[in-house]
Amino acid sequence: MRLRDELEGIYAILLKDLKAYYLKPPNISWGILFPIVLALAFTLRNPRGLRDLAPGLVAMAALFGTTSMEAIVVTFEKRVGALERLYMAPLTYTSILLAKVLGGAVFGGFISAVMTLLCVTLLGMRISHPLLYVGGLALSLIALSSLGALIAFSVREVFEAQTLSNYFRFPMIFLCGVFIPVGSLPLPLRVVAYMLPLTYTVELLRASTLSLSTCPLLDLAILILFSAVFLLLTHRAMGRAYG
Repeated sequence: MRLRDELEGIYAILLKDLKAYYLKPPNISWGILFPIVLALAFTLRNPRGLRDLAPGLVAMAALFGTTSMEAIVVTFEKRVGALERLYMAPLTYTSILLAKVLGGAVFGGFISAVMTLLCVTLLGMRISHPLLYVGGLALSLIALSSLGALIAFSVREVFEAQTLSNYFRFPMIFLCGVFIPVGSLPLPLRVVAYMLPLTYTVELLRASTLSLSTCPLLDLAILILFSAVFLLLTHRAMGRAYG
């Protein structure tokens, strides 16, 4: 019964967050338009390269879909006391954390699905390995959403969460293979790139659409490791703040 209560609590928090915060037209449109506009700015000189950029667009949509709203949701609820009321419920910190992470992952998954549809219909992207594509994207959403939760639980104000998120997001966009292949980067930047989760998201999506040579099992394992580390650090941050 205890496990069932925890699962019901996770579902209730997830549903509440999706209805109250995530599934709003401005949030959805921004999550889709921002990657498209940024990609167009980089392909003005080479319009034919936009098709090869498609996997990176989906990766960018996953990154911004998971981290942007989650930073706002968590920090807003901390500020107004809504999160403290959740801690008073008969739920463990782990369940509350999982609910918050799943909220970001579900929203990021929705944005990524829309971006995938646009890339397939408008850019001619072909998904050669559907299971690898879906599995890699799902693990990426959990890892990136866990990163968003870690950032949100580490600060007090919404603007602090957004600023700190950008310190991670924009370097990932330019270093993780979205626009420039990681292999063509100078060695120091290449080392940094392989320390960032989005690199492995881009590799998996490219492997499943462009059939580029890579090691998908290693990429999947590293994304699982990122998720575990981010969740553990976030759980500790919650314990320090409310324990």
